[in-house]
Amino acid sequence: MRTLIPNDDFGRQPPKGKIAWLLSKLSRQQKQFLSTFSGLLLLGIFFSFSSPFFFSVNNILTVATQTAVIAIIAIGQTYVLITGGIDLSIGSNIALSAMVSGLFMRAGIPVPIAIIAGLLTGTLSGLINGTLVAFAKLPPFIATLGTMTAARGVSFTLTQGIPISNLPASFTVFGTGHTLGIPNMVLVMLALVIVFGFILAKTKLGRHVYATGSNYEAARLSGVNTRRVQLTAYMFSGLLAAFAGLLMAGRIITAQPAAGDGFELDAVAASVIGGASTMGGEGSIAGTFVGAFIIGVLRNGLNLIGVTPHIQRIIIGVVIVAAVFLDKIKKKD
Repeated sequence: MRTLIPNDDFGRQPPKGKIAWLLSKLSRQQKQFLSTFSGLLLLGIFFSFSSPFFFSVNNILTVATQTAVIAIIAIGQTYVLITGGIDLSIGSNIALSAMVSGLFMRAGIPVPIAIIAGLLTGTLSGLINGTLVAFAKLPPFIATLGTMTAARGVSFTLTQGIPISNLPASFTVFGTGHTLGIPNMVLVMLALVIVFGFILAKTKLGRHVYATGSNYEAARLSGVNTRRVQLTAYMFSGLLAAFAGLLMAGRIITAQPAAGDGFELDAVAASVIGGASTMGGEGSIAGTFVGAFIIGVLRNGLNLIGVTPHIQRIIIGVVIVAAVFLDKIKKKD
């Protein structure tokens, strides 16, 4: 007589083996993070065999420092993507925020006030984006494309395209200094990942961000202030772009109107590779953090093995397309 195996979940047989059982207990987001992290580990193993310098302490710190800006702006992009939007103005906001802070410091205004001015500039840019999307009902792509061009134009107009150099040491320490042997840029990045990760995963606002992106109309009818959620997401994106801009200016000791050009694509790439859906409703800051490091490790490792920058762009472009393609497949399942 055949022995019947007890089923769970309405007749489905329980998975065999401990690993399969553990995987079955993970949420879709946790599975996505695990697969993304596995990809990062595989990249690390590949480049460690390809170059003897990859796993040196100095190179790992270099990768972390270079990835800090991408990770920070990708956090904001993740919020926007989860709501179903996109922010193309990130790169321009990086430059504009740094230029405003640089002008304040050149005028002799104390560094803390100059930093606040830069952060407020980025937040205001995000507020404008959010207003255009949430209240004027413009498509996010068009709205942020327009503000991207305008913000870049303002950045060049402020100083007629001339960079602001010789910034105070008390400002540049954030970009060039170290604390306990760890670059300050990396510490700032980790702090922002923790704060904004907590907001998205553990707060009412975070739940509303997911609800807005999953089904805008259903969320609105359920009492979620969807306009305010969209507005907040774009303001977060602008604020984090300003953080990135100030760190970049501190690192090179110069505020440049051309800074951040094309960085919005890196932000989208890190978010999508990390599991954020281009259709909204999905994503996590932890996944985005790992996605940013995948881009950083790719660039660093390809440099170490002698791949030209042009070929690197092709490879990263293929990775982005593959990530979006996989996202489409997951949506169909």
